[in-house]
Amino acid sequence: MLLNGVQFLRSGLNVAPRSYNNFRLVCRALSVQYGDAKSLTPVVKEYVEKCVELCRPERIHICDGSVEESKLLQALMLKQGTIVPLPKYKNCWLARTNPADVARVESKTFICTDRKEQTVPVTPDATPGTLGNWISQEDMQAAIGARLPGSMKGRTMYVIPFSMGPVGSRLSKIGIEITDSPYVVESMKIMTRAGRQVLDVLQEGNSQFVKCLHSVGTPASGVQAQPSWPCDPERTIILHKPSDNEIVSYGSGYGGNSLLGKKCLALRIGSTIAKREGWLAEHMLILGITNPQGKKIYVAAAFPSACGKTNLAMMTPTLPGYKVECVGDDIAWMKFDSKGVLRAINPENGFFGVAPGTSRSTNPIAMDTIFQNTVFTNVASTSDGGVYWEGMDKAQLSSVTVTDWLGKLWSQEAGRVAAHPNSRFCTPADQCPIIDPAWEDPAGVPISAILFGGRRPDGVPLVYEARNWAHGVFLGASMRSEATAAAEHKAKTIMHDPFAMRPFFGYNFGDYLAHWLSMEQRGKVPKIFHVNWFRKSADGKFLWPGFGDNARVLDWIFRRVEGEQCYQESPIGRLPSQGALNVSGLEDDVNVEELFALSKNFWQQETQEIEQYFKAQVGDYLPQPVAAQLDELKARVAKM
Repeated sequence: MLLNGVQFLRSGLNVAPRSYNNFRLVCRALSVQYGDAKSLTPVVKEYVEKCVELCRPERIHICDGSVEESKLLQALMLKQGTIVPLPKYKNCWLARTNPADVARVESKTFICTDRKEQTVPVTPDATPGTLGNWISQEDMQAAIGARLPGSMKGRTMYVIPFSMGPVGSRLSKIGIEITDSPYVVESMKIMTRAGRQVLDVLQEGNSQFVKCLHSVGTPASGVQAQPSWPCDPERTIILHKPSDNEIVSYGSGYGGNSLLGKKCLALRIGSTIAKREGWLAEHMLILGITNPQGKKIYVAAAFPSACGKTNLAMMTPTLPGYKVECVGDDIAWMKFDSKGVLRAINPENGFFGVAPGTSRSTNPIAMDTIFQNTVFTNVASTSDGGVYWEGMDKAQLSSVTVTDWLGKLWSQEAGRVAAHPNSRFCTPADQCPIIDPAWEDPAGVPISAILFGGRRPDGVPLVYEARNWAHGVFLGASMRSEATAAAEHKAKTIMHDPFAMRPFFGYNFGDYLAHWLSMEQRGKVPKIFHVNWFRKSADGKFLWPGFGDNARVLDWIFRRVEGEQCYQESPIGRLPSQGALNVSGLEDDVNVEELFALSKNFWQQETQEIEQYFKAQVGDYLPQPVAAQLDELKARVAKM
């Protein structure tokens, strides 16, 4: 019998499966309250049995993904106080978390490998790393042993079979998440393809799956600060073991830490699988854009959280004749097909978007998407059964009272926010009015351009193009942006966030760069661009209107993909040539000259900081082609 986490890890999960009768014996004393144990393959049964013996739940629920199951779990969460209904909308719910459990906990997220340098670059001066956290196998085992044994005592263990990507696609991966949170079950049913159809694929002979164990945990004192939202924030930990395709998460119910198909599988474990198999798992939106002539291309774009990814993915273009359709707003899995075309899928099934700032004026498509079949978390509620957050129309507040995300009455004069800055909506993607017709195409969509970007108030122009693939990889590697509320950082600090993947790398960043560089030998690589919607004038005002007017930038990118010679060379890359950016019809005048101005002092400082960052964080693991790009940039800037 497995008595602790050390035995759980050492036993491994790639062992000969026990018989169904043994599995039945383990479950008989518990009660399988929902689902059919016979629907599980022998390997899945073996994994569930190990989790049962470790976590000691009272009962087992095998999820089938049905509407009836959702009604059952919604009723349970209502009784527990985990959610409250929002009768203003159709099948919508609000959850308020423990105030200590509101964001990803990057400082408590670890990758376990045999050697530290397999996870993170180890630099000569032992500078503290910011590109991921390594944990040894022994320490991972100890962390599990100190937390997981008996963690589900008195609770139901839910078994969630899920597919990241269309069920059965060659680009998709299957996971089994074990959790003790019905909130996680209902959220995973939105964010992934979850249920019996996934078990059917496993039964057909595809025995491979990613092992995902999650428990909200129990504080060492045994007392929950907020019984309606159990968690253990003092001991929260998120562990990944790429060699075994295994994830273990303890202590947090917040989506980024508990919906293990999302950042944990799709990016951290996904990136390690992608390296082994020769493809890319990236923190990128995917959109299709059609020009007035009816030609369509697909674009992938990497921005840090809360930097406009969802707004871009669901853009309503202001340029006449242009149409944008959404494939995904957060993650892209990209692989070359047999003809060398880079094709991408959105492995998710829903949107887990930041609520504050989403409004009719900023993202009308999102607003038309989210008010049915949605779980809201940490937004404010209104007395008419609706929701409110910063950025929404304040006129709607005239006839209602508002309860903030902490459950306290709120008014506009309260001096505090109504919704947590990282409050979320979790909503099905197929409800999006502009969802792309090919968004579930198992073959994926062809990618013609890749965008990198972030919040840069100074110095960085609206858009520029990389000269070649290696230069584009350098642009991704040198990305910087203001920090956001999606993690435990203070906003307004300019942080290095390479590829918008800083919290999500599953392996050594230097090896990751080498893998990106290698893609040029695998197929036809897309053009790469850098964008910055957030440059400000000297008086602190945004120089670019953004939102639907970002279609004007996509128009220029589209024309460059088509080969139009509408650019001019600059020290940092290819800028739109004079008059190439369509600014006709803008409501307000745009100072194009200031928007694209390049300051020698700024770029000298920028290259110095990039060089220092590479030296401190990547060291000898920095691939020579990326180092050469930095040297060439420094030389060009010196001649400005």
